[in-house]
Amino acid sequence: MRLQPVILAGGSGSRLWPLSRQDMPKQFLPLMGERSLLQETALRLVGLDGCEPPIVVCNESHRFLVLDQLREAGIEPLAVVLEPQGRNTAPALALAAHEAAQASPDDLPLLLAMPADHAIGDVEGFRAAVLAGAEVASRGSLVTFGVTPDSPETGYGYIRTGASVEGAALELVQFVEKPDAKTAQTFLDSGDYLWNSGMFLMPAALWLEELERSRPDIAAACAGAMAGAQRAAPFVRPEGVAWTSCPNESIDYAVMERAGGEATAEQSPYAVVPLDVGWSDVGAWTAVWEMGSRDAQGNRTQGDVFLRDTKNSLLVSRRRLLAGVGLEDIVVVETADAVLVAHKDRVQEVKQVVESLGEAGRTEPESYPHVHRPWGTFSVVDSGPGFQVKRLTVHPGAAMSLQWHHHRAERWVVVRGEATVTRGDDVFTLGEGGSVDIPVRTVHRIENQGSGPLDIIEVQQGDYLGEDDIVRIDDKYGRHVDG
Repeated sequence: MRLQPVILAGGSGSRLWPLSRQDMPKQFLPLMGERSLLQETALRLVGLDGCEPPIVVCNESHRFLVLDQLREAGIEPLAVVLEPQGRNTAPALALAAHEAAQASPDDLPLLLAMPADHAIGDVEGFRAAVLAGAEVASRGSLVTFGVTPDSPETGYGYIRTGASVEGAALELVQFVEKPDAKTAQTFLDSGDYLWNSGMFLMPAALWLEELERSRPDIAAACAGAMAGAQRAAPFVRPEGVAWTSCPNESIDYAVMERAGGEATAEQSPYAVVPLDVGWSDVGAWTAVWEMGSRDAQGNRTQGDVFLRDTKNSLLVSRRRLLAGVGLEDIVVVETADAVLVAHKDRVQEVKQVVESLGEAGRTEPESYPHVHRPWGTFSVVDSGPGFQVKRLTVHPGAAMSLQWHHHRAERWVVVRGEATVTRGDDVFTLGEGGSVDIPVRTVHRIENQGSGPLDIIEVQQGDYLGEDDIVRIDDKYGRHVDG
Protein backbone atom coordinates (compact mmCIF):
# COMPACT_ATOMS: atom_id res chain seq x y z
CA MET A 1 0.00 0.00 0.00
CA ARG A 2 1.43 3.34 -1.08
CA LEU A 3 0.10 6.54 0.44
CA GLN A 4 0.44 9.79 -1.52
CA PRO A 5 -0.17 12.89 0.62
CA VAL A 6 -1.74 15.76 -1.30
CA ILE A 7 -1.48 19.11 0.47
CA LEU A 8 -4.06 21.63 -0.73
CA ALA A 9 -2.42 25.00 -0.09
CA GLY A 10 -4.52 27.44 -2.08
CA GLY A 11 -6.67 29.12 0.61
CA SER A 12 -6.62 32.79 1.61
CA GLY A 13 -7.71 32.83 5.29
CA SER A 14 -9.15 36.35 5.38
CA ARG A 15 -10.64 35.80 8.86
CA LEU A 16 -7.10 35.83 10.29
CA TRP A 17 -6.26 39.29 8.97
CA PRO A 18 -4.06 41.28 9.55
CA LEU A 19 -1.55 38.43 9.79
CA SER A 20 -3.10 36.50 6.91
CA ARG A 21 -3.12 38.34 3.56
CA GLN A 22 -3.53 37.35 -0.07
CA ASP A 23 0.26 37.54 -0.38
CA MET A 24 0.73 35.49 2.83
CA PRO A 25 -2.29 33.24 3.57
CA LYS A 26 -2.66 31.60 6.96
CA GLN A 27 -1.15 28.26 5.88
CA PHE A 28 2.26 29.95 5.65
CA LEU A 29 2.09 31.51 9.12
CA PRO A 30 3.39 30.07 12.44
CA LEU A 31 0.09 30.44 14.32
CA MET A 32 0.41 27.51 16.74
CA GLY A 33 4.16 27.36 17.31
CA GLU A 34 7.43 27.97 15.51
CA ARG A 35 6.43 26.12 12.34
CA SER A 36 3.86 27.26 9.80
CA LEU A 37 0.61 25.34 9.35
CA LEU A 38 1.93 24.09 5.98
CA GLN A 39 5.07 22.73 7.61
CA GLU A 40 3.08 21.04 10.38
CA THR A 41 0.78 19.46 7.78
CA ALA A 42 3.70 18.09 5.78
CA LEU A 43 5.51 16.75 8.85
CA ARG A 44 2.52 14.85 10.24
CA LEU A 45 3.09 11.76 8.12
CA VAL A 46 6.89 11.74 7.82
CA GLY A 47 8.21 8.27 8.58
CA LEU A 48 4.92 6.46 8.10
CA ASP A 49 5.44 3.18 6.22
CA GLY A 50 4.54 3.48 2.54
CA CYS A 51 4.11 7.25 2.70
CA GLU A 52 5.54 9.16 -0.27
CA PRO A 53 6.83 12.77 -0.29
CA PRO A 54 3.89 15.15 -0.68
CA ILE A 55 2.37 16.63 -3.78
CA VAL A 56 1.45 20.25 -3.01
CA VAL A 57 -1.14 22.18 -5.01
CA CYS A 58 -0.85 25.95 -4.59
CA ASN A 59 -1.14 29.29 -6.30
CA GLU A 60 1.55 30.16 -8.83
CA SER A 61 2.51 33.26 -6.82
CA HIS A 62 3.29 31.17 -3.70
CA ARG A 63 5.54 28.59 -5.38
CA PHE A 64 8.86 29.67 -3.88
CA LEU A 65 7.32 30.29 -0.46
CA VAL A 66 5.97 26.71 -0.47
CA LEU A 67 9.30 25.28 -1.57
CA ASP A 68 11.30 27.32 0.96
CA GLN A 69 9.05 26.33 3.87
CA LEU A 70 9.06 22.63 2.98
CA ARG A 71 12.83 22.54 2.57
CA GLU A 72 13.24 24.43 5.83
CA ALA A 73 11.29 21.57 7.44
CA GLY A 74 13.55 19.00 5.74
CA ILE A 75 10.98 17.90 3.16
CA GLU A 76 11.55 17.64 -0.58
CA PRO A 77 8.14 17.47 -2.29
CA LEU A 78 7.39 15.01 -5.07
CA ALA A 79 5.85 17.92 -7.00
CA VAL A 80 4.44 21.41 -6.52
CA VAL A 81 1.49 21.83 -8.87
CA LEU A 82 0.82 25.48 -9.65
CA GLU A 83 -2.75 26.65 -10.22
CA PRO A 84 -2.90 29.62 -12.62
CA GLN A 85 -6.12 30.60 -10.80
CA GLY A 86 -7.84 29.04 -7.80
CA ARG A 87 -10.58 26.55 -8.72
CA ASN A 88 -11.34 25.00 -5.31
CA THR A 89 -10.50 21.55 -3.98
CA ALA A 90 -12.09 19.15 -6.50
CA PRO A 91 -9.99 20.38 -9.46
CA ALA A 92 -6.93 20.68 -7.23
CA LEU A 93 -7.20 17.05 -6.17
CA ALA A 94 -7.75 16.01 -9.79
CA LEU A 95 -4.49 17.74 -10.77
CA ALA A 96 -2.70 15.88 -7.98
CA ALA A 97 -4.22 12.55 -9.06
CA HIS A 98 -2.98 13.06 -12.62
CA GLU A 99 0.47 14.00 -11.31
CA ALA A 100 0.56 10.86 -9.14
CA ALA A 101 -0.32 8.83 -12.25
CA GLN A 102 2.42 10.60 -14.21
CA ALA A 103 4.98 9.77 -11.51
CA SER A 104 3.96 6.10 -11.19
CA PRO A 105 1.55 5.00 -13.95
CA ASP A 106 1.75 1.27 -13.12
CA ASP A 107 1.24 1.60 -9.36
CA LEU A 108 -1.34 4.27 -8.52
CA PRO A 109 -1.34 5.14 -4.81
CA LEU A 110 -3.99 6.10 -2.31
CA LEU A 111 -4.42 9.88 -2.21
CA LEU A 112 -4.63 11.55 1.20
CA ALA A 113 -5.99 15.06 0.64
CA MET A 114 -5.21 17.47 3.48
CA PRO A 115 -5.82 21.22 3.63
CA ALA A 116 -2.60 23.02 4.50
CA ASP A 117 -4.26 25.40 6.94
CA HIS A 118 -5.62 23.04 9.61
CA ALA A 119 -4.18 22.25 13.03
CA ILE A 120 -4.12 18.87 14.81
CA GLY A 121 -3.12 18.40 18.44
CA ASP A 122 -2.78 14.60 18.60
CA VAL A 123 -0.46 13.71 15.73
CA GLU A 124 -0.13 10.03 16.68
CA GLY A 125 -3.91 9.72 16.86
CA PHE A 126 -4.15 11.27 13.41
CA ARG A 127 -1.61 8.83 11.98
CA ALA A 128 -3.57 5.92 13.45
CA ALA A 129 -6.78 7.24 11.87
CA VAL A 130 -5.02 7.56 8.51
CA LEU A 131 -3.88 3.94 8.67
CA ALA A 132 -7.39 2.84 9.59
CA GLY A 133 -8.79 4.85 6.68
CA ALA A 134 -6.17 3.44 4.31
CA GLU A 135 -7.33 -0.09 5.07
CA VAL A 136 -10.84 0.86 4.00
CA ALA A 137 -9.76 2.93 0.99
CA SER A 138 -7.49 0.16 -0.31
CA ARG A 139 -10.61 -2.00 -0.76
CA GLY A 140 -12.17 0.55 -3.11
CA SER A 141 -13.76 3.24 -0.93
CA LEU A 142 -13.67 7.02 -0.90
CA VAL A 143 -13.05 7.82 2.75
CA THR A 144 -13.61 11.13 4.49
CA PHE A 145 -12.61 11.97 8.06
CA GLY A 146 -15.30 13.31 10.38
CA VAL A 147 -14.31 15.12 13.56
CA THR A 148 -16.08 14.09 16.75
CA PRO A 149 -17.94 17.28 17.81
CA ASP A 150 -17.69 18.64 21.33
CA SER A 151 -19.98 21.65 20.89
CA PRO A 152 -22.93 22.75 18.69
CA GLU A 153 -20.65 24.52 16.22
CA THR A 154 -22.39 26.53 13.50
CA GLY A 155 -19.23 27.32 11.54
CA TYR A 156 -18.64 23.77 10.26
CA GLY A 157 -20.43 21.50 7.85
CA TYR A 158 -21.58 18.15 9.25
CA ILE A 159 -21.58 14.51 8.14
CA ARG A 160 -24.44 12.24 9.11
CA THR A 161 -23.17 8.73 9.81
CA GLY A 162 -24.82 5.32 9.79
CA ALA A 163 -23.87 1.78 10.65
CA SER A 164 -20.34 0.42 10.87
CA VAL A 165 -18.87 -0.52 7.49
CA GLU A 166 -15.59 -2.16 8.51
CA GLY A 167 -13.02 -1.53 11.19
CA ALA A 168 -13.30 2.03 12.44
CA ALA A 169 -15.25 3.22 9.40
CA LEU A 170 -18.95 4.16 9.36
CA GLU A 171 -21.46 4.48 6.58
CA LEU A 172 -21.52 8.00 5.15
CA VAL A 173 -25.22 8.85 4.95
CA GLN A 174 -25.28 12.56 4.14
CA PHE A 175 -23.29 15.78 3.98
CA VAL A 176 -25.08 18.64 5.74
CA GLU A 177 -24.49 22.39 5.28
CA LYS A 178 -23.55 24.64 8.20
CA PRO A 179 -26.59 24.58 10.54
CA ASP A 180 -28.14 27.19 12.78
CA ALA A 181 -27.54 26.93 16.54
CA LYS A 182 -30.72 24.94 17.29
CA THR A 183 -30.05 22.40 14.54
CA ALA A 184 -26.40 22.09 15.57
CA GLN A 185 -27.49 21.23 19.12
CA THR A 186 -29.82 18.57 17.70
CA PHE A 187 -26.93 17.09 15.73
CA LEU A 188 -24.73 17.02 18.82
CA ASP A 189 -27.42 15.40 20.97
CA SER A 190 -28.13 12.67 18.40
CA GLY A 191 -24.57 11.34 18.29
CA ASP A 192 -25.01 10.58 14.58
CA TYR A 193 -23.16 13.60 13.21
CA LEU A 194 -19.51 14.52 12.81
CA TRP A 195 -17.89 17.76 11.72
CA ASN A 196 -16.68 17.75 8.13
CA SER A 197 -12.88 17.99 8.36
CA GLY A 198 -12.24 18.51 4.64
CA MET A 199 -9.74 15.61 4.61
CA PHE A 200 -10.19 12.65 2.25
CA LEU A 201 -8.47 9.35 1.47
CA MET A 202 -9.11 7.36 -1.72
CA PRO A 203 -7.48 5.40 -4.54
CA ALA A 204 -6.25 7.82 -7.19
CA ALA A 205 -7.97 5.88 -9.99
CA LEU A 206 -11.28 5.77 -8.09
CA TRP A 207 -11.21 9.52 -7.52
CA LEU A 208 -10.77 10.20 -11.23
CA GLU A 209 -13.54 7.71 -12.07
CA GLU A 210 -15.97 9.26 -9.60
CA LEU A 211 -15.13 12.77 -10.77
CA GLU A 212 -15.75 11.72 -14.38
CA ARG A 213 -19.07 10.21 -13.35
CA SER A 214 -20.23 13.21 -11.28
CA ARG A 215 -18.60 16.16 -13.02
CA PRO A 216 -17.27 15.25 -16.46
CA ASP A 217 -16.69 18.95 -17.19
CA ILE A 218 -14.22 19.25 -14.30
CA ALA A 219 -12.61 15.93 -15.18
CA ALA A 220 -12.08 16.96 -18.81
CA ALA A 221 -10.66 20.38 -17.95
CA CYS A 222 -8.19 18.93 -15.45
CA ALA A 223 -7.12 16.12 -17.79
CA GLY A 224 -6.51 18.65 -20.56
CA ALA A 225 -4.61 21.00 -18.27
CA MET A 226 -2.29 18.24 -17.07
CA ALA A 227 -1.83 16.76 -20.57
CA GLY A 228 -0.37 20.10 -21.63
CA ALA A 229 1.50 20.80 -18.38
CA GLN A 230 5.02 22.20 -18.37
CA ARG A 231 7.49 20.74 -15.89
CA ALA A 232 10.59 22.25 -14.30
CA ALA A 233 11.10 20.07 -11.23
CA PRO A 234 9.62 20.28 -8.71
CA PHE A 235 7.16 22.71 -10.32
CA VAL A 236 4.33 21.53 -12.57
CA ARG A 237 2.39 24.18 -14.50
CA PRO A 238 -0.99 23.00 -15.88
CA GLU A 239 -1.87 24.34 -19.32
CA GLY A 240 -3.69 27.63 -18.78
CA VAL A 241 -6.42 27.63 -21.44
CA ALA A 242 -7.84 24.27 -20.38
CA TRP A 243 -7.56 25.23 -16.73
CA THR A 244 -9.49 28.49 -17.07
CA SER A 245 -12.45 26.51 -18.44
CA CYS A 246 -12.59 24.43 -15.26
CA PRO A 247 -15.55 25.11 -12.91
CA ASN A 248 -14.91 26.15 -9.32
CA GLU A 249 -16.10 23.29 -7.09
CA SER A 250 -15.22 21.63 -3.80
CA ILE A 251 -14.61 17.92 -3.31
CA ASP A 252 -17.82 17.79 -1.27
CA TYR A 253 -20.08 19.32 -3.91
CA ALA A 254 -18.45 17.71 -6.92
CA VAL A 255 -18.38 14.10 -5.71
CA MET A 256 -18.87 13.28 -2.05
CA GLU A 257 -22.42 14.63 -1.66
CA ARG A 258 -23.59 11.84 -3.95
CA ALA A 259 -23.25 9.61 -0.91
CA GLY A 260 -26.53 8.47 0.60
CA GLY A 261 -29.63 7.97 -1.46
CA GLU A 262 -28.21 6.28 -4.57
CA ALA A 263 -26.70 3.17 -3.05
CA THR A 264 -27.08 0.88 -0.06
CA ALA A 265 -24.39 0.83 2.58
CA GLU A 266 -23.04 -2.41 1.09
CA GLN A 267 -22.83 -0.90 -2.40
CA SER A 268 -21.73 2.62 -1.55
CA PRO A 269 -18.06 3.51 -2.23
CA TYR A 270 -18.23 6.19 0.50
CA ALA A 271 -17.21 5.82 4.15
CA VAL A 272 -16.26 8.05 7.07
CA VAL A 273 -13.62 7.49 9.75
CA PRO A 274 -14.23 9.36 13.04
CA LEU A 275 -11.39 11.64 14.10
CA ASP A 276 -10.88 12.76 17.71
CA VAL A 277 -7.42 14.35 17.61
CA GLY A 278 -7.79 17.98 18.65
CA TRP A 279 -8.61 19.18 15.14
CA SER A 280 -9.27 22.79 14.12
CA ASP A 281 -9.60 24.50 10.75
CA VAL A 282 -8.13 27.64 12.40
CA GLY A 283 -11.01 29.56 10.85
CA ALA A 284 -10.96 32.55 13.22
CA TRP A 285 -8.82 34.17 15.90
CA THR A 286 -10.78 32.37 18.61
CA ALA A 287 -9.41 29.07 17.26
CA VAL A 288 -5.87 30.37 17.72
CA TRP A 289 -6.76 31.32 21.30
CA GLU A 290 -8.41 27.96 22.01
CA MET A 291 -5.63 25.73 20.66
CA GLY A 292 -2.67 27.50 22.17
CA SER A 293 -1.32 27.31 25.72
CA ARG A 294 -2.79 29.95 28.01
CA ASP A 295 -1.72 31.53 31.30
CA ALA A 296 -3.57 31.27 34.60
CA GLN A 297 -5.91 34.10 33.55
CA GLY A 298 -6.80 32.41 30.28
CA ASN A 299 -4.67 34.65 28.06
CA ARG A 300 -2.64 33.54 25.08
CA THR A 301 0.15 35.79 23.80
CA GLN A 302 2.66 35.78 20.96
CA GLY A 303 5.59 38.17 20.64
CA ASP A 304 6.53 41.04 22.94
CA VAL A 305 3.38 41.38 25.08
CA PHE A 306 2.83 42.83 28.57
CA LEU A 307 -0.48 42.29 30.39
CA ARG A 308 -2.09 43.78 33.45
CA ASP A 309 -5.50 42.77 34.80
CA THR A 310 -6.39 41.02 31.55
CA LYS A 311 -8.43 37.81 31.15
CA ASN A 312 -9.33 35.30 28.43
CA SER A 313 -7.75 37.37 25.67
CA LEU A 314 -5.45 36.83 22.70
CA LEU A 315 -2.69 39.37 22.06
CA VAL A 316 -0.27 38.91 19.13
CA SER A 317 2.66 41.25 18.50
CA ARG A 318 4.86 41.05 15.43
CA ARG A 319 6.91 44.26 15.47
CA ARG A 320 6.78 46.08 18.81
CA LEU A 321 5.77 45.98 22.49
CA LEU A 322 2.04 45.38 22.90
CA ALA A 323 0.57 46.19 26.32
CA GLY A 324 -2.94 45.25 27.47
CA VAL A 325 -4.66 46.67 30.54
CA GLY A 326 -8.10 45.74 31.87
CA LEU A 327 -9.07 43.60 28.89
CA GLU A 328 -11.42 40.62 28.87
CA ASP A 329 -12.41 38.41 25.90
CA ILE A 330 -10.51 40.69 23.51
CA VAL A 331 -8.35 39.91 20.47
CA VAL A 332 -5.52 42.29 19.55
CA VAL A 333 -3.22 41.52 16.61
CA GLU A 334 -0.40 43.95 15.76
CA THR A 335 1.59 44.02 12.51
CA ALA A 336 3.82 46.58 10.85
CA ASP A 337 1.00 48.23 8.90
CA ALA A 338 -2.26 47.31 10.65
CA VAL A 339 -3.73 46.52 14.08
CA LEU A 340 -6.90 44.52 14.74
CA VAL A 341 -8.89 44.99 17.96
CA ALA A 342 -12.02 42.86 18.31
CA HIS A 343 -14.23 41.17 20.87
CA LYS A 344 -13.87 37.39 20.73
CA ASP A 345 -17.59 37.05 19.99
CA ARG A 346 -17.21 39.16 16.82
CA VAL A 347 -14.05 37.79 15.20
CA GLN A 348 -16.02 36.05 12.41
CA GLU A 349 -16.77 39.56 11.12
CA VAL A 350 -13.10 40.18 10.31
CA LYS A 351 -13.81 38.75 6.85
CA GLN A 352 -16.32 41.54 6.20
CA VAL A 353 -13.77 44.11 7.38
CA VAL A 354 -11.25 42.76 4.86
CA GLU A 355 -13.85 42.88 2.09
CA SER A 356 -14.71 46.49 2.92
CA LEU A 357 -11.04 47.49 2.94
CA GLY A 358 -10.62 45.89 -0.47
CA GLU A 359 -13.64 47.71 -1.85
CA ALA A 360 -12.14 50.96 -0.57
CA GLY A 361 -8.97 50.30 -2.58
CA ARG A 362 -6.77 49.68 0.46
CA THR A 363 -3.69 47.48 -0.04
CA GLU A 364 -3.64 46.02 3.48
CA PRO A 365 -5.89 43.02 2.63
CA GLU A 366 -3.46 41.90 -0.08
CA SER A 367 0.09 43.00 0.55
CA TYR A 368 2.18 41.64 3.40
CA PRO A 369 4.85 43.83 5.03
CA HIS A 370 7.36 40.97 4.86
CA VAL A 371 7.54 39.82 1.22
CA HIS A 372 9.03 36.49 0.11
CA ARG A 373 11.00 36.09 -3.10
CA PRO A 374 12.89 33.03 -4.39
CA TRP A 375 16.17 34.69 -3.42
CA GLY A 376 15.06 35.74 0.10
CA THR A 377 12.79 38.37 1.64
CA PHE A 378 12.29 42.11 1.84
CA SER A 379 10.28 44.45 4.04
CA VAL A 380 9.49 48.14 3.66
CA VAL A 381 11.03 50.11 6.52
CA ASP A 382 9.82 53.58 5.48
CA SER A 383 8.34 55.32 2.46
CA GLY A 384 7.13 58.69 1.29
CA PRO A 385 6.80 60.81 -1.87
CA GLY A 386 9.68 59.87 -4.14
CA PHE A 387 11.46 57.46 -1.79
CA GLN A 388 11.23 54.02 -0.21
CA VAL A 389 13.55 52.21 2.22
CA LYS A 390 13.68 48.41 2.30
CA ARG A 391 15.57 45.79 4.25
CA LEU A 392 16.61 42.89 2.00
CA THR A 393 17.76 39.44 3.16
CA VAL A 394 19.41 37.26 0.50
CA HIS A 395 19.72 33.53 1.23
CA PRO A 396 23.12 31.82 0.95
CA GLY A 397 23.77 30.83 -2.66
CA ALA A 398 20.88 32.97 -3.91
CA ALA A 399 20.88 35.82 -6.40
CA MET A 400 18.41 38.44 -7.55
CA SER A 401 17.63 38.64 -11.24
CA LEU A 402 19.92 40.67 -13.49
CA GLN A 403 17.69 43.72 -14.03
CA TRP A 404 17.25 47.45 -14.51
CA HIS A 405 14.55 50.03 -13.73
CA HIS A 406 12.87 52.73 -15.82
CA HIS A 407 12.02 55.09 -12.98
CA ARG A 408 14.16 54.58 -9.89
CA ALA A 409 17.72 54.80 -8.67
CA GLU A 410 18.91 52.70 -5.73
CA ARG A 411 21.56 52.82 -3.04
CA TRP A 412 22.62 49.64 -1.25
CA VAL A 413 24.31 49.42 2.16
CA VAL A 414 25.51 46.00 3.39
CA VAL A 415 24.74 45.51 7.10
CA ARG A 416 25.53 41.77 7.36
CA GLY A 417 27.46 39.36 5.17
CA GLU A 418 29.23 39.99 1.88
CA ALA A 419 27.52 40.92 -1.38
CA THR A 420 28.68 40.16 -4.89
CA VAL A 421 27.42 43.13 -6.90
CA THR A 422 26.95 43.51 -10.64
CA ARG A 423 26.67 47.14 -11.79
CA GLY A 424 26.86 47.62 -15.53
CA ASP A 425 29.97 45.81 -16.74
CA ASP A 426 31.59 45.73 -13.28
CA VAL A 427 31.38 42.83 -10.78
CA PHE A 428 32.78 43.40 -7.28
CA THR A 429 32.22 42.52 -3.61
CA LEU A 430 30.93 44.66 -0.76
CA GLY A 431 31.54 43.79 2.89
CA GLU A 432 29.67 45.03 5.96
CA GLY A 433 29.38 48.82 5.89
CA GLY A 434 30.08 48.99 2.18
CA SER A 435 27.71 50.86 -0.12
CA VAL A 436 27.06 51.42 -3.83
CA ASP A 437 24.79 53.61 -5.94
CA ILE A 438 22.77 52.18 -8.85
CA PRO A 439 21.65 54.93 -11.27
CA VAL A 440 18.39 54.73 -13.21
CA ARG A 441 18.49 52.28 -16.17
CA THR A 442 21.74 50.69 -14.95
CA VAL A 443 21.89 46.89 -15.15
CA HIS A 444 22.49 45.40 -11.69
CA ARG A 445 22.29 42.33 -9.50
CA ILE A 446 23.03 41.22 -5.91
CA GLU A 447 24.36 37.72 -5.16
CA ASN A 448 25.15 36.02 -1.89
CA GLN A 449 28.02 33.61 -2.47
CA GLY A 450 28.62 33.18 1.25
CA SER A 451 27.38 30.56 3.73
CA GLY A 452 25.29 32.93 5.86
CA PRO A 453 22.46 35.42 5.27
CA LEU A 454 23.18 38.69 3.48
CA ASP A 455 21.31 41.75 4.82
CA ILE A 456 21.14 44.97 2.82
CA ILE A 457 19.41 48.30 3.33
CA GLU A 458 18.09 49.55 -0.01
CA VAL A 459 17.08 53.19 -0.52
CA GLN A 460 14.99 53.76 -3.65
CA GLN A 461 14.43 57.19 -5.18
CA GLY A 462 12.28 58.06 -8.18
CA ASP A 463 8.91 59.18 -9.49
CA TYR A 464 7.56 55.59 -9.50
CA LEU A 465 8.60 52.86 -7.04
CA GLY A 466 6.23 49.98 -7.86
CA GLU A 467 7.42 46.37 -7.92
CA ASP A 468 6.42 46.09 -11.57
CA ASP A 469 9.18 48.52 -12.64
CA ILE A 470 11.63 45.66 -13.17
CA VAL A 471 13.11 44.72 -16.54
CA ARG A 472 14.70 41.29 -16.12
CA ILE A 473 17.59 40.28 -18.36
CA ASP A 474 18.42 36.98 -16.65
CA ASP A 475 16.88 35.01 -13.78
CA LYS A 476 18.01 31.70 -12.27
CA TYR A 477 14.51 30.96 -10.90
CA GLY A 478 12.68 30.81 -14.21
CA ARG A 479 10.75 34.04 -13.76
CA HIS A 480 9.78 36.09 -16.83
CA VAL A 481 12.78 37.57 -18.64
CA ASP A 482 12.25 40.54 -20.92
CA GLY A 483 13.73 40.56 -24.41
